[in-house]
Amino acid sequence: MNVSLRWLEELLGTSLDPVETRDRLLMLGAGVEAMEPLHHDLAEVVIGEVLEVRKHPNADRLTLCEVNAGAEVKHVVCGATNVTAGKKYPFAAVGTTLPGGLLLERRKIRGEVSEGMLCSAKELGLGEDGDGILELDTAATPGTRLLDALPLADTRFVLEITPNRPDQLSHEGIARDLGAVLKRPVKLAPVTGGGAPSVPRAARVTGAGETAGVRIVIEDAGGCPRYTAAVIRGVKVGPSPAWLQDRLRAIGARPINNVVDATNLLLFENGQPLHAFDLTKVRGPAIVVRRARPGETIVTLDGQTRALTPEMTVIADAQRATAIAGVMGGAESEVAAETTDLLLECAYFDPTRTRLTRRALGLNTEASYRFERGVDHDATPQRLGRAVELIVAVAGGRVDGTPVDVYPATIAPTTVFVRDARIAHVLGVEIARAEVERVLTALGCVVGPKDDRLAVQVPACRPDLTREIDLIEEVARVVGYDRFPDDLRPFRPGTVPDAPAERLADRLRRVLVGLGLHEALTSSLGPKLDDTQPEVVNPLSQDEAYLRSALLPGLVRRVEYNWRQMQRNVRLFETGHVFANREGELPDEQVRIAAVVTGARRPPHWSEPEPPDFDLFDVKALLEATARVAHPGATVAAEGGELVVREAGGAVVGGARELGADRPAWAARVYGFELAVEVAEAARLRAAPLPRSPAVERDVALVLPDGMKAADVEATLRSGAGKLLERLWPFDEYRGAPLAAGTRGVAWRLVFREEGRTLREAEVDEALTRALTEVERRHGVRRREA
Repeated sequence: MNVSLRWLEELLGTSLDPVETRDRLLMLGAGVEAMEPLHHDLAEVVIGEVLEVRKHPNADRLTLCEVNAGAEVKHVVCGATNVTAGKKYPFAAVGTTLPGGLLLERRKIRGEVSEGMLCSAKELGLGEDGDGILELDTAATPGTRLLDALPLADTRFVLEITPNRPDQLSHEGIARDLGAVLKRPVKLAPVTGGGAPSVPRAARVTGAGETAGVRIVIEDAGGCPRYTAAVIRGVKVGPSPAWLQDRLRAIGARPINNVVDATNLLLFENGQPLHAFDLTKVRGPAIVVRRARPGETIVTLDGQTRALTPEMTVIADAQRATAIAGVMGGAESEVAAETTDLLLECAYFDPTRTRLTRRALGLNTEASYRFERGVDHDATPQRLGRAVELIVAVAGGRVDGTPVDVYPATIAPTTVFVRDARIAHVLGVEIARAEVERVLTALGCVVGPKDDRLAVQVPACRPDLTREIDLIEEVARVVGYDRFPDDLRPFRPGTVPDAPAERLADRLRRVLVGLGLHEALTSSLGPKLDDTQPEVVNPLSQDEAYLRSALLPGLVRRVEYNWRQMQRNVRLFETGHVFANREGELPDEQVRIAAVVTGARRPPHWSEPEPPDFDLFDVKALLEATARVAHPGATVAAEGGELVVREAGGAVVGGARELGADRPAWAARVYGFELAVEVAEAARLRAAPLPRSPAVERDVALVLPDGMKAADVEATLRSGAGKLLERLWPFDEYRGAPLAAGTRGVAWRLVFREEGRTLREAEVDEALTRALTEVERRHGVRRREA
């Protein structure tokens, strides 16, 4: 999305600094990929007034001009035929560098000295016309800088807009965000040009409608919930006025003709795609919005024949499809130089249907880019009226009849509630309610207080605002993230434990990092090394067409890369997934850990200038340390020149060996191990309902000999108390007088409860007595009080 700074200034009614605007856009979530100054290379060009024009004495096609450049009169040799005395033109004096790097020098042309140059639009980078000098209609005095006299200097921002922000695909949407920060309203400029008509408001109908004798019908309301249209007669298709061409060029668009340029201008102004049909080529005349018929085809504006399917929505006349809804118009009804009558369409097409149609046809357009993200269906009639005004202003003609607005079923607005307390909780600071209301209103929302919260009616241009947290993010975005404190506040840690696999992987990382290795992260894709590797259907490249079946080959490639950087000592490990083919099923997936070492075993020291290199016994030590964590009880033994890790049952879960590599002569041997990581299934969390009956608590202190386990006594208490005992736990231990030597006092808290009723004291006393009697019978232990 290209955005003109001058256009934003016009919408906001204030001047903007390019650098500050770039920074604000970044903070507002619009990624600025580039900031391109436009026409700033015309700073040395001035307004020149031609005082006299006479024929060149030595050339039939050249003229001699006396040009008032402000400070002095310049003698200029000119080859253009449209130079007239008394007119004003852009003038570049000797020493000026024009766009493209042309440096003007004082020189003789057929015997006459030229002291500068009268410039064409092409030479100034303002258009493609290079045949004649650019005539200026300005009251500026000679010698005035061209950029001061004409609004040419601009800055173009190249923005990366996220898919959830269709409102930012227009200057009005970008200006709305900036205006919320700058506290300035967004105002569309009046239509430029003489005779802009007063367009009647579109007549709303729920069924078939009609405008100027053209019948409008929506048969596929799912694909097109709203369709507005107007008829303009007597237009004259031709080049657009200079201001309109300049505005389009400022955002990198190419002018075509006044009708197309007007619709493109409004596309970039408010984000609403428009389409103009040549009314004489619309059969019926009628417009029918329907599903495409089986086997139906259409020739689109790019000259290609497209096969349509019944899943696609089309704009048809009384006989055949004339446009693909939301994607591209048809060539048959295209506006041409001889067109005089227009049917102007302004509609809302379903985003999902548009996206599916665009993908099926492989056809990307500015219109589909916006329709598939969502345009403002509430503003459709107003945008149709503005489009009619602009087309009549630049192409002439008149509005015939009353525009029609076919809207079968009203789309209800979304209302979201936002709480003051929730805003403060999420952002960490309190935002005054008045500021929240101001921000949301500036973004187009309708805000009303409701108790301790705000009821926010979201505008149709913001389909991304569906939850309370979305509105809080909008407040944070506009208020400014830099206003929030960066100090660490009190917080409550989460209660959800880490996954067992992550806990085990973290333990393994600590082991290998502590042994001096560095963690690597390699790609799961690679070349084919064995027949067990699953093949990827749509690989990024042939070198990455298979899923890996082991971690060590990827780590060896990292070792070879380090060797190419002249690094001899390499110690790497990785935890990741490996895959294997399974007949008729999804590939088997397993977590493994692997490590490679090569080079010196220890850093050099004055006591050992050349330490020995790693060998297989060093890898055995690394493997044993890792296996103790990943497979407790497993053994590591040498088998056939390799080290093998076996579990207690005899299953092989890993091993270590010397690895083959493309090794330079100065490099050491490479050793590595790979080990499967088995993760036990996490214990399921069990939930129990909150009790609805009150509990009765009793504290009991018993005197235990030192050799007796408190757990055995606790088990006897539990069995003796019976079903009324809900839970018990020890909470105190005491030694010393008046207790005898070799004994200790242990106190338990017992909680009694029965669901559905309140226990009586006598029931609790009876249960407690049974428990104490059983403890004394089995263990000879009595209460401390006794």
